[in-house]
Amino acid sequence: MSYHTAQQFYSRRQSAWNRNQNTVSFVSNVKLGPVTHTVLVALMVTVLGLVYLTQATRATAYDYEAQKIDNQIAALETKKTDLEIENARLTALDTVRSSDVAKVTTKPVSTAYVR
Repeated sequence: MSYHTAQQFYSRRQSAWNRNQNTVSFVSNVKLGPVTHTVLVALMVTVLGLVYLTQATRATAYDYEAQKIDNQIAALETKKTDLEIENARLTALDTVRSSDVAKVTTKPVSTAYVR
């Protein structure tokens, strides 16, 4: 890196510099050609593409995990419904056996089966 001053000292009236204007400018020793600029732009685009790809992959992984949890929830809801139906069926039999109508009924003397 090298710095050079644009002018030495001039009075304000003679100077072309305005207030708050830099009088020192940076001059780079490294000169890059158009091929180097193209390669650097291609590398920057590649790096940005890789960053985007990793973020998209991470979001997809979360999506698969959320879908797995949703499937587990659906299976548990189905199991809960089945257990509620089974509970209602078993409770209904106990209710019928202990009802007043069931206590009054008698057992049949003979039973015949139709073929």
